[in-house]
Amino acid sequence: MGESEQPVFQRAVVALNGGPSDERIVRLVAPLAARGKSELIAVHVVEIDWTLPLDADIAGRSEEVQRVLDLAEAIAELSKVTMEPVLLQARDVGAAIVDEATERGADLLVVGLPYRKRFGGEFAIGRTIPYILQNAPCAVWVVREPMPEESS
Repeated sequence: MGESEQPVFQRAVVALNGGPSDERIVRLVAPLAARGKSELIAVHVVEIDWTLPLDADIAGRSEEVQRVLDLAEAIAELSKVTMEPVLLQARDVGAAIVDEATERGADLLVVGLPYRKRFGGEFAIGRTIPYILQNAPCAVWVVREPMPEESS
């Protein structure tokens, strides 16, 4: 990067969902962060059902949840960049991600979108991504997984 070039972002929040898109988005953003000496924050939100108290320690007791953050950190390290892990519990994933990006002063929010089809065959985007796109205070990169190859 030349002296006159600005980094793509200064601080990015990377929203992890525990699926295959996590690795893809970290591999995409980590090299850019390394080049721009930018800050990366990995956020994984565990959705808490309305039947449980919000302060129930669901996330802290889950090895799977910790694996999601550990994997993201390991992938970021391959690009020689540190990624700060953040584990949140919330009733609404989209709102928690937007709140974290806002509080951190992020200028980029990166989210993965699994390729899913609804019953009937239509592509389904869910409710989290539209919420983020509508409410995020910064640029948003949505990285959709490739379409699965049809088995014949």
